[in-house]
Amino acid sequence: MKILLREIRKCLKLSQTELAERLKVSFAAVNRWENGHALPNALAQAELFALCEGEGVPVYELTLGRIEEQRKACSVAGDRMLLYHASKSGIAGKIRPISRPECDFGTGFYMGDEISQALTLVCDYDDSKLYIVSLDVSKLETLKVKADLEWALLVAFHRGRMEAVKGTPFYEKYSRAFLKKDLVIGSIANDRIFYVVDNFFQGHITDIALTESLSALRLGKQYVAVTQKACDCVKIEKEIELSYLEREFIKKVAEEKRETGIKLANKICKDKRREGLFFDEILEAKKRGK
Repeated sequence: MKILLREIRKCLKLSQTELAERLKVSFAAVNRWENGHALPNALAQAELFALCEGEGVPVYELTLGRIEEQRKACSVAGDRMLLYHASKSGIAGKIRPISRPECDFGTGFYMGDEISQALTLVCDYDDSKLYIVSLDVSKLETLKVKADLEWALLVAFHRGRMEAVKGTPFYEKYSRAFLKKDLVIGSIANDRIFYVVDNFFQGHITDIALTESLSALRLGKQYVAVTQKACDCVKIEKEIELSYLEREFIKKVAEEKRETGIKLANKICKDKRREGLFFDEILEAKKRGK
């Protein structure tokens, strides 16, 4: 927080005394914040948010820059790759594949290659933390899932959308998709594409509109450790706390990106509304063995 405060003051071209006056706090308070001896309380951070928003201070970009600097400081060797993991309350103890079964690819430990996506997941939680982790994939059995209809149907299975065809070979195909696999790599159903995927499951758009949207929105990748073996190949490199101020700007940017993504997806869905099959039509065909 102290580095961010200095960067904000630099952008505003204010002295510590002048910033204190703008925030209606004492010079000593600002001085303590920038020296890392104290943190601004929620009220002060709310005032700072309003000031930064009004003056166009790029707090979101400064936050990304801070995280990128910490990423650069991570020294990893061999086949290890750096990824991000977001947690609502922090990681305690051993890393395990214990996320909710309703997540995109079921129970696992989820990591991604996009900072922005990870931040969006936890910006509503006071105790949230972002982790830079490293993963060694050299000894893991891996399944790569392309961003296409198969990806969407796999997500549908884990979200409980395939109960209508339970007991069929089609259902069993997805229930056994990760058999003997340690790691699953696939696109992230982020806040932009979640809207489109959900509309597909609800029968509002066709598979053609869905796949066109998947291609246009350029999704990031998520790496899901679905076995303990894979989790044991994950190492925490950095734990990063997010201030109230940073989380407020993350929310703002996330909502703007979501609205932009929805507009693009709506245009694609409108253009392709008469092409392809609806989700319930796909399931009905599979029930009949087609």
